Amino acid sequence: MQRMTQKRLVSFILITLAIILGTLALDALLPIVRLPAIPLPDLLQNYVTVFLGIFIEAAPFLLLGSLAAGLIAEFVTPDDIARFFPRNKIAASIAGALLGMVFPVCECGVVPVVRRLYQKGFPISAGIAFLLGAPVLNPIVIASTYAAFGLGPIFWGRVAFTLLIATSIGLVFSVQSNLARVIAPRTLMPVMGGMDEGRRPGLEGKPPSHPFPAPHFRPSASISIRLQNAFSVATDEFFDMGRFLVVGALIATTLQTFVPQQTLIGIGRGPVSSVIALQLLAFVLSVCSTVDAFLALSFVNTFTVGAIIAFLVFGPMVDIKSTLLYLNVFRPRVVFYIVALCFLSSLLIGVFINLNIAW
Repeated sequence: MQRMTQKRLVSFILITLAIILGTLALDALLPIVRLPAIPLPDLLQNYVTVFLGIFIEAAPFLLLGSLAAGLIAEFVTPDDIARFFPRNKIAASIAGALLGMVFPVCECGVVPVVRRLYQKGFPISAGIAFLLGAPVLNPIVIASTYAAFGLGPIFWGRVAFTLLIATSIGLVFSVQSNLARVIAPRTLMPVMGGMDEGRRPGLEGKPPSHPFPAPHFRPSASISIRLQNAFSVATDEFFDMGRFLVVGALIATTLQTFVPQQTLIGIGRGPVSSVIALQLLAFVLSVCSTVDAFLALSFVNTFTVGAIIAFLVFGPMVDIKSTLLYLNVFRPRVVFYIVALCFLSSLLIGVFINLNIAW
């Protein structure tokens, strides 16, 4: 067991170094080093470039989210969740949406964190509110939005409407008390430091139905052993979520390469069509929430204010890669409802702004 933990730790460190070095290499070496051109078709070169851009942009944040998930699995207990988190449904949803101020993760990194929190007894409503709100309601994204737009209507609209939608959708799911109807079976099943004492929600006192019960929480273990366990969980989470990230990046790249963006941008002045166009563009582009404000800034003279706000609100909540990651946590039917509710809520807000507010 100790040797397996050490192997996972070494693998995790190697992955971290590879991502860091790869990012630095793309940012620093490519503009300087002039390598011979590879005789690839322009379309294939563009495809590879877009895929690497999406993957390298998202992978570090998935890595951070996996690290946070590992620490939660080892150091947070169900008693901690019950003691410190609000029990009132409305307060729990609001607190969940604002939890991004504590865990500043984007739409990729938030998924493994939510999965581990659910295994610790996190409320359904708070988890969904955190999943949808954290990619915007965190210090990094708030600062980047301010840098792009200042303290104007777009800045306040993004923050306020993200909080409103995340809290509201969380409350919608709060009426469902049965975790098994919302959470995917693989998330409910304790895995490598999941729920303590091998318990499932609502099945206390019953023997676990899987052959590998979760290890007991051992506060007496040394800090080094617990950190090794946390890194082991983080490695598992990164590999588990990473395959969904790769598939999502491939789909997003395919759509970006073969679906002309001008098709969407060409309808950017209508009060309704502009909102739908930018929502579809946000879904296809799958841009990280930490940088999407600067992309939206380029649309200011082309699209309506309501469309830009819808882009900044909807994109971090739902895009191609995050939708696939959601399937690793929730049942497919629940993922469909989350995507539909986010789309319709953002559409309604964007159209309302275009028709009634002169910004």
